[in-house]
Amino acid sequence: MDILRSATTLFARKGFKNTSMAELSQVSGVAGGTIFYHFKSKEDLFFAILADVKDKILTGFEQYFREQRHENGLKMVEGAITFYLDIAGKMEDRFLLLQRHDPHRLAEAHPVCRQHLETVYNCLVDIFERAIRTGQKDGTIRKLPARKTALIIFSMVDGIVRLDTFKLYEASALYHELVAACRRMIRV
Repeated sequence: MDILRSATTLFARKGFKNTSMAELSQVSGVAGGTIFYHFKSKEDLFFAILADVKDKILTGFEQYFREQRHENGLKMVEGAITFYLDIAGKMEDRFLLLQRHDPHRLAEAHPVCRQHLETVYNCLVDIFERAIRTGQKDGTIRKLPARKTALIIFSMVDGIVRLDTFKLYEASALYHELVAACRRMIRV
């Protein structure tokens, strides 16, 4: 839908507060009345975007894990790191939207927004946790608290994505060091 695509780009680049519905109408080429027919408010539109972002990220990771076969859990963690960096590059506006301050501020007052953000972040951490538990079962990853370790790995990877998203440092330049650091932290 042109409205969601245009709104995602505007909210990602300008922020929720700095994007007006009139501007969205102009950029999307959709009349304001039509936008409000589909979305009752700017917040409802934003929540629909978060749901769309969540669905796209979940679908991407589910497809990746269906199609990829990893020889062990350690390789699965490395694959998840690689795919996370790749999907963040392909979905740059969506990740920029998640990394902006606006969604987190909105989540403080809107339970729907908070739930969408929690679902997105839990999904991402779950992917790393699943790989860690797989590695613990097959003996390639040492016994560590799987959820906390997944949160640490996610934070490292997401931090590099943020540097890349905000054009502060190219993520690919740190890829090998990131994977090596994660390997040292978790392998037997």
